[in-house]
Amino acid sequence: MTLDLRFYLSLILRRLPVIAAIIFTATTAGILYAVSLPPVFRAEARLLIENAQIPDELAASTVRSTTDETLLAIQQRIMTRDNLLALAERHDLFSDAPTMTADQKLRDMSSRVGIYMPNNQGNTGVVTVSFGASEPQRSADVANDIAEQILQWSTELRTAASANTLDFFEQEVQRLTQELSEQNAKILEFEQANRDALPESLEFRRSRQAAQQERLLQLNRDLASLRDRRQRLTELYDRTGRLVNTDEARTPEEQRLDDLRKELASALVVLSPNNPRIKALQNEVNALEEAVKEQLNLSGGGRLTPFQVQMLDIDGQIDYLAEQKGIVEKDLAALEASIEATPGNSIRLAELRSNYETLRVQYEQAVGSLSEARMGNRIEATDRGQRITMIERAVPPTIRSEPNRKRIAIASFGAGVILSGALLFLLEILNQTIRRPSELAKVIGAPPFATVGYLEGGTHDRRFSHGTLAMLVVLLINIPVLMLVVHIYVAPLNSLLGLASNAPEIGGVADPATTGKTE
Repeated sequence: MTLDLRFYLSLILRRLPVIAAIIFTATTAGILYAVSLPPVFRAEARLLIENAQIPDELAASTVRSTTDETLLAIQQRIMTRDNLLALAERHDLFSDAPTMTADQKLRDMSSRVGIYMPNNQGNTGVVTVSFGASEPQRSADVANDIAEQILQWSTELRTAASANTLDFFEQEVQRLTQELSEQNAKILEFEQANRDALPESLEFRRSRQAAQQERLLQLNRDLASLRDRRQRLTELYDRTGRLVNTDEARTPEEQRLDDLRKELASALVVLSPNNPRIKALQNEVNALEEAVKEQLNLSGGGRLTPFQVQMLDIDGQIDYLAEQKGIVEKDLAALEASIEATPGNSIRLAELRSNYETLRVQYEQAVGSLSEARMGNRIEATDRGQRITMIERAVPPTIRSEPNRKRIAIASFGAGVILSGALLFLLEILNQTIRRPSELAKVIGAPPFATVGYLEGGTHDRRFSHGTLAMLVVLLINIPVLMLVVHIYVAPLNSLLGLASNAPEIGGVADPATTGKTE
């Protein structure tokens, strides 16, 4: 199926008055809308994001937020309700609209403020701050006010972040210092409470235990030897009534008695028992025995016998050794208890020391971070880190930025073309009249033998007159409306006619007071 260009061209030509009327009406409406919009002047201030002046390798700032994050935080502060309303009140932006509510003012201010930052080149970039107002000077004042707020809040955010970091690490170092002191006190208290069962003295206590066990064995042997000696001396004294090797403890009478007994025994070997000498020696021995017995009886309450002295000496040694044995056994029991408690104390002490070591490592890291935080805070306090500076203040603009009346007029013209095309398409769909041979062939189902061209008549004249009449009506309505708009929003028509008539006399230069409002 081929496209019949001649048919559609003829269709467009036939509908041309309607198309022109629609386009003209849409264009006129767009121009009216553009002229009715109040002029908006938008002043712009430019801010530069600068890198840190001190390299990070030498001293780094503790503020790690990116430029986008900082600007986003500042933008959110600027666009808050209280700040926008305060900004409008400071510059008296709504003095001519006392009936506007706070929400309406907020929406209007939000639409006027513009903060734009292009893609950063590294950490640098240019931030553009703009504000739209009906007066150029007021637009520049508000834009500069917003730029000053950005500079102020950028400094406050960075210094507050570095100050908060410094304050955090100061508190952290103080906390860790206190915890280290408490942990050290716990270790000292535990070591003091378990000073006899610490792992450091385990080898010493084991060697001492072995020495004490050896000493206990020796004490047991000495006690057994003394008890055996005492028993033997007791048995000997019970059988003989005297002790052996006790000359140093005997009296002269006892010594004389012993000598006489020896002499008597020697004499009995040679002489008979009835010999006067034997009798004399026997009488002398008897007399000395009586004397010795009397001495022993007299000294029984105050003077000790050699046997008693020796027994007391042996008993004293036994008591001393028994006491030493008790001390050694008690010491061995304490050593055994301390050795058994050493593994548990070792585990507990290792846990306490491990906690102390962990705190010490954290303390050293916190001290290092505190030093970096102090340096970073110093960098931010002296404005040596990344910063935002004003490179161009906003000045009152000479040309309005909104509305773009040419663009609105062109857009309205395009809308008229689209609407007229849509209307033609709709009329073509709704029109079921057979106008071409191809349509006739489609209806009858066979190609026609011949076709007769369109014969102009009275109907055509009426249709043409209808289109011309519609065009005239549109022109008669829109041209006065356009003239009224120019008279109200641009300049009075009499002044424009006067300028047009006087233009050759002033060299063809128009008055900027009147022409500056149009494009």
